[in-house]
This record gives sequence, structure tokens and C-alpha cells, in this order.
Amino acid sequence: MAKHIIIIGGGIVGVSCAYFLHKAGHQVTIIDQSKMSDGASYVNAGYMSPSHLIPLAAPGVMKQGVKWMFNKKSPLYIKPRLNADFLKWSLAFNRSCNQNHVHRSIPVMRDMAVMGRDLYHQIKKEEGFSFHIEKKGLLMLCQTEKALHHEDELVQIASKEGLQAKTITAQEVQKMMPETALDVVGASYFECDHHSTPGEFMEEIKSYLLREGVVIRQKEKVLDITTAGSKVISLHTDKEVLTADEFVLAAGSWTSTLSRKLNINLLLQAGKGYRIQTKTPTGITYPAILAEAKVAITPMNGFTRFAGTMEIAGINHTINKTRVEAIAQGVNKYFPKVRITSQEKEAAACGLRPVSADGMPYIGKSAKCDNLTIATGHAMMGWTLGPSTGKLVQEIIDNKTSSVTLDMLHPDRKF
Repeated sequence: MAKHIIIIGGGIVGVSCAYFLHKAGHQVTIIDQSKMSDGASYVNAGYMSPSHLIPLAAPGVMKQGVKWMFNKKSPLYIKPRLNADFLKWSLAFNRSCNQNHVHRSIPVMRDMAVMGRDLYHQIKKEEGFSFHIEKKGLLMLCQTEKALHHEDELVQIASKEGLQAKTITAQEVQKMMPETALDVVGASYFECDHHSTPGEFMEEIKSYLLREGVVIRQKEKVLDITTAGSKVISLHTDKEVLTADEFVLAAGSWTSTLSRKLNINLLLQAGKGYRIQTKTPTGITYPAILAEAKVAITPMNGFTRFAGTMEIAGINHTINKTRVEAIAQGVNKYFPKVRITSQEKEAAACGLRPVSADGMPYIGKSAKCDNLTIATGHAMMGWTLGPSTGKLVQEIIDNKTSSVTLDMLHPDRKF
């Protein structure tokens, strides 16, 4: 039965939900408070990464975060503040940083990531899209034996999960990228990963949705949500009152603010990431993550993008030049001949990624609301998991069997 569905949020998750709900025959409207041209869905590294099996909440992460708390150049920066939501999230995140949580999360992350990666290719083929996507894998470049040993352990985990991965020498890495100089001791190579140019996909899918009759309402902010019993009746925006049969809350880092209007308290924090890019040839022809520096490098269509950091400091779009400089220095340390100019650093942009209290997405319906589906909390995996989340949301709304087990993703779960 066709329904009218309003999706709050027009990032990669929101447009993916719109795509699959439209394909299932529903009438779809997207509402977004921005002009839908920037933010995390546009400035990310463009990875489709089944290799990222380990959730952000893993043993030692919070301990390391505390060590880095007073270092504004650190890859993970958690700004300490006396805020009730932040303190609740911090406590829950710390409790989630255990091996049992990682063990239970791995098969879910694997299934969602492989599904998301393959759906990008499926969408491109079915709709005749032309966005850039390549199957070149992902290198994890290491400058220390300790980091290489850790990466080798992750290779073993990935291999046991049926993913193509191996550890390679510094000489093998150099042979893969002969046109650039490298300072590494070795790398892990996850052949299962693919990469893309995010802005191209976002523009193409938005154009497709508009052609297909999906309504996209940009620069419109949801101010309030009206309910009756356990159902959402209407949305009050800064322009008008809107009604629908079903609602999807996919507003990224802003989702918890809106969910509180329904007495649904999602533990969620905004994790800011930065990107710098250059059109100058770098010789970097494979996507690579600098293991110790936690910087991602992607050869995109016409330029190279450098992305990194996780800055948990509330919702803001302030560019911290110290953190931008840390990315640039990290790149030069591993690629001695690559220099990022002051102009390129000045043009740095940022995006906010929604981080749940256990590093796993929130996908599903809360017991408090029958006709609202929540889809957020993907942390650094939003680009990889966007299409699979969209498909899962469509299956939930249409009461179909889910392609992935949803127990660990339930928005009402406890920590």
C-alpha cells in the first residue's frame, strides 16, 4: 500500500531512504534545513569500506580520547564540558568500549558495509548514473612496526569474515604508487573496499529524485512535531504545517534534538571531520589511511582529498586551523614530496557526523512512536552505510524481512 512519507534530513542517509521508498511505490518528501550542498555527505573521504568492521566504541578508545583531550592536534579530540547529554553519552560510550561489544558488532557492520558498497554499483547500473566509483581497495599505511602489527590483526579478522585483505611490504606499496615518495614500513591492503567522489553521487541522486517526482524542500527547518497517542500527526516547519502517513528521522547530528520532542532520548554527539583538497598531481593513486596520523587520502575525480579528525565538541561549524594543520603535516610525513599549500588549507571545509553511544547506527522504530523510523548515528561510516540504511528503512516501513539483523541497531537499546 502506497504511503506519503516525509524524510527529515537530506544527507546521504536521507536521499538513500528517499530512493528506496520511491522505488517501492511511495510518495516521498524530503525536508532539510540546509541548501543540501555541503556537510558530512559532501566532505567525506568517499570510502565504501567493509574493512571498517570495528565500531568506534572499541577497547581503549575512551582511554586514548582522555589522553588526547588536551591536545588539539590529536586525531580524536573530545572537548570536556558540563553538559548533561554529553556526560550521559560519555558514560554510555565508555561502557560500550569492550571486546564483547566489538565481537557482536563485527558481523552486523560487515553485512551492512558490503550491502552498502554493492548498492552504489547497483544504483549506478540501474539508473544509468555516471558518478565516479572505483574498485581499487584501501591501503592502511604504517610508519611503525607496532601499527603494522595492529593492522595485521585486523587483516586476520577481515579475512575470517570473508573479506579480501592482506599485509604488504613497503616495497610493494611503493610499486603500487611509483610516482610518489613514501615513508612507511608496510601496510595492510583491503581489496574489498571501493571509493567514490561523494559530491558527484549526491548531485546525481538529487536530480534523479526530483525527476521522479520526489519533493525536496530545502532551507526549511522543522520546529515542532505534533503527536496523537503513539503516532506523529504533523510537522511544524518555519514555513508551514505538513502531514504524512509515515516519517523518517534522518537528520544526522540534529536527530536527537528533534527526537526529544517525542520523548525519545537518543544518546548522540556531533563528531566534526575536516577535509582539504588539491588539484595538484600527487602521484597518490590508491585510497590510503595514514594509520598513526588517522588521515584519509582519496584520489577523487580531478583532485585528491585529505580528510580526518574526530572532534566531539558539540554542534558547530568552526574551522579549527590547528586541526587542519595537523592533517597537512600528517600527509607530508608519509608522503614527503606532497605539500599542501596555505591556500588549500584556507579552503578547508568540515562536516558533522552523528556518533551514537556505541559506534553503531540507530535504525528502526522506537516503541514510543508507531509511524516514525529513525536512521542516524553512523559516525564515520555514513557514506559506506548510506544506501544499506535506506534499503533497511524501506523494509521496516513496508514490513518486509530485513536484509540485516537489526537487534544491535534498535533506537531503544540500552548501554
